[in-house]
Amino acid sequence: QVQLVESGGGLVQSGGSLRLSCAPSRTIASISFMGWYRQAPGKERELVAGITRGDYTNYADSVKGRFTISRDTAKNTVFLQMNSLKAEDTAVYHCNALYLRNTYWGQGTQVTVSS
Repeated sequence: QVQLVESGGGLVQSGGSLRLSCAPSRTIASISFMGWYRQAPGKERELVAGITRGDYTNYADSVKGRFTISRDTAKNTVFLQMNSLKAEDTAVYHCNALYLRNTYWGQGTQVTVSS
């Protein structure tokens, strides 16, 4: 089992920045993949960014160059730095972890970007 605690969402103006945090209940080194997904009203959940245990990262085309995912092993936390936010980034953002072939989800944090 892995519990994921998210924080950092909120309301920001277009062009602004936010940083999301996800703290798992197990050490990051034991988790093979962690990622951030988002789901906007009426849309399917989509992968925004992911990072593997080996620090390989991948991003959705819509956020490349604006978002950065990183791991801090000392803080046992995964971060999603979001810059140059746009109205279309508005969604509920969920942290995701793949551990021993099982997938776990956080409760979600709302990000709202006003234009």
